[in-house]
Amino acid sequence: MKIANYIQDLLYRYECVILPGFGAFLSQKEPAYIDKETQIFHPPKKLVSFNSQLKKNDGLLANYIAAAQKVSYTTAVNMIADFVEKLEVSFKEDGKVELENIGRLFYAEEKLQFEPFGHVNYLTDSFGLDSFKTSAISRETYKKQVEELEEKAPILFTPERRKSPVYLKYAAIGLIALGISGFAGLNIYSSQVSKHNIAEQQEAQEQLQAQIQQATFIIDNPLPAVTFNVAKQTGNYHIVAGAFRVEENAKTKVAELRKEGFKAHLLGENRYGLHQVVYASHEKRRDAINMLREVKSSNEAAWLLVQEL
Repeated sequence: MKIANYIQDLLYRYECVILPGFGAFLSQKEPAYIDKETQIFHPPKKLVSFNSQLKKNDGLLANYIAAAQKVSYTTAVNMIADFVEKLEVSFKEDGKVELENIGRLFYAEEKLQFEPFGHVNYLTDSFGLDSFKTSAISRETYKKQVEELEEKAPILFTPERRKSPVYLKYAAIGLIALGISGFAGLNIYSSQVSKHNIAEQQEAQEQLQAQIQQATFIIDNPLPAVTFNVAKQTGNYHIVAGAFRVEENAKTKVAELRKEGFKAHLLGENRYGLHQVVYASHEKRRDAINMLREVKSSNEAAWLLVQEL
């Protein structure tokens, strides 16, 4: 399998996939929209972009290739290096590079440009959804059609149909009288039930208050109130410092990072049973990427994880 295929797999799960020595592919959610000119409905998707500044190996792609190919981490890193070298040769020869199902890289006005391919949607929530064309609804057209139908097929009532036997009128009057009397009786009964319920509730409330007063006691020396100030971690963008098989080792790492001034905390176990330790969590992806650049100077294995708390 090509390296580009592994990058595609990771784009479904992560918003930042770094190709070491080359750049990073970033994905951002784009909501559904309708093109008013073409009347085409487009489902939600991930919009892929490219950042040539993020080149340091964060271990994400290499670890994924090592697990998929069942090779060592070093072998996976060498495979990535060979792939990047081929990309550089393609740039020199053709002036462009195409990554299958991801996008095309080329130079324009001495600047590296990236054009994503739009036929693949990396948003898993939109799996199976495709663009489709809709037709505009003209309410005035339907209104005109209804008026024409009413003119062609009017509803007529003949005098014979409007006549009804006399005894039916008297029967109807009798039913109305019975209904009124029954409704009045029901109101009187409901009123009596409500008054009885209110009286019972008041009596029960008085008995409860008497019991509470008998059970009341006074504390001469009440304990002082204790207030805990705990900083709540928010945000779905997490800078991962490492993952540990033993939870105690993960807690030790959290304590070390907090001494260094980071808002470190445990993120919980991942699907491999490892306890993840993060430097901090952020609300905005841009803030998380900026912090990732800073911590990589001391920890090249740090990487960005997008996960809801």
